[in-house]
Amino acid sequence: MNAVGTPAYPAAVASRSLVYAAFAAAFAYPDREGMEAIRSGVLAGALRQLLGAVDPELPEGVDWAALQDCGADDEFLPVEFTRLFAAGENGPCCPLEGRCYGSAGMEATEDLVRFYDFFGLSLSEGQREEPDHLLTELEFLHYLAYQEAALATAGESTEGLIRAQRDFITRHPGKWVPLLCSRLSLAQPPRFFSELANLLLRLLQIEVARLDREVSALP
Repeated sequence: MNAVGTPAYPAAVASRSLVYAAFAAAFAYPDREGMEAIRSGVLAGALRQLLGAVDPELPEGVDWAALQDCGADDEFLPVEFTRLFAAGENGPCCPLEGRCYGSAGMEATEDLVRFYDFFGLSLSEGQREEPDHLLTELEFLHYLAYQEAALATAGESTEGLIRAQRDFITRHPGKWVPLLCSRLSLAQPPRFFSELANLLLRLLQIEVARLDREVSALP
């Protein structure tokens, strides 16, 4: 991994920003465009390249064929997405909202909103996802890494953004995505969703370890 301050550092951070955006797109409802990205290998190829730029170990051992598996027909993944993440007689079995995994309810939501407000962000009125939805949290991490890359390119301090990413992952997706993966493993998911969730978990774990080291090295 390149040390902070080397010319490759902003490029590495930019890859982290883009990989969070790619995961957000991958966890969205698989519409026609999304299905084509999966089937054609565009999504898997982008994830493989970006994850390798973040950490060379991340692409190792991944079932990349699973990330191109749309199932028997074009209805399979959309139906399974709805069953797992969006609907069900008693609600989805694997919801994508952190509050469904023992998170601290309103307190956690308020903490999320404080994070977003601090960086001048707010949820748009038409946005369907809640503050604790996985897509919202991944898009926020995409934004933080993007801002870090911009500051690093300009030669400015990135200390605040490094701390923010560490704290945000630790207190939010890093806390409940492991529980999502555990619940998903019991729900007989398509291998696409199983591999995608486990790969995201690996990324978050590696990022927390890296950010902990960087925060420890800060003055």
